[in-house]
Amino acid sequence: MRILLTGSKGQVGSCLRDRLPESWELIASDSQTLNITDAHNVLNMVKTFEPDVIINAAGYTKVDAAETDIAKAFAVNATGTLNLAQAARAIGARLIHLSTEQVFDGHHHVILTENMAPNPLNVYGHSKLAGELLALNAHVDTAVIRTSWVYSEYGHNFVKIMLQKGLETSTIRVVDDQIGCPTYAGDLAEAIIRLASLTDSPRGLMHFAGSQQMSWADFAQRIFAEAAEIDERYQQVKVERIGTADYQSAARRPEFGILDSRTLQNMLPEPVVDTPLTHIITKLLN
Repeated sequence: MRILLTGSKGQVGSCLRDRLPESWELIASDSQTLNITDAHNVLNMVKTFEPDVIINAAGYTKVDAAETDIAKAFAVNATGTLNLAQAARAIGARLIHLSTEQVFDGHHHVILTENMAPNPLNVYGHSKLAGELLALNAHVDTAVIRTSWVYSEYGHNFVKIMLQKGLETSTIRVVDDQIGCPTYAGDLAEAIIRLASLTDSPRGLMHFAGSQQMSWADFAQRIFAEAAEIDERYQQVKVERIGTADYQSAARRPEFGILDSRTLQNMLPEPVVDTPLTHIITKLLN
């Protein structure tokens, strides 16, 4: 199988490169080698390499910055996604596109299924929702996977931020009234690979997230508990639980972002099981 991967240096892209079967041919691209906002360049690359599946792990993910950088957020997350969908349709390739729980507002505190109406609270969420709709309308052979709170040993993420802050200060203020499911990028990558392996070519909206619900403060507490087993400097770190109103951020975020992952998991020949947090903490600290 031939795969065109965008965003290959991001968290999910990096984990995909680690895990793709050796028998698969990978064309890995990033923003330097493929500008997905340029429809002509996208079509040229897709026609040149003729992939069986395009996995779009690229995205503008700076949630707060998107509030003012609106044009770029929509160019990457909406127009770029449309360009990939149209190019995939032109050669008969499948498209697997990553989206976010932030297409929902989370106000009703119910587990979010694929058939629930989206209602983004921020520019990032609006741009990702636009990308979903454009891709699904442009190419019938599109699978959109929404995920949440992604972390890994790669890139910029909450786990790495907490580990760094824990070495700088003994008390860290963390929001306790936003609830979600932290998702290891490696588990998401495994789900994507298993989905791409299916010959029946599943389409439409799907959710994939970690199985454990928690607040950001809960997650921070778990990170420091795991880290303290490896490095005694983390034993003294305390988490001060605060409300969203006490944390200054440009973008509003869902209060409750729990994604129901059963649709996708039930499609897979074998469900993806959460990788223990301790495995990632150990990688980062050793």
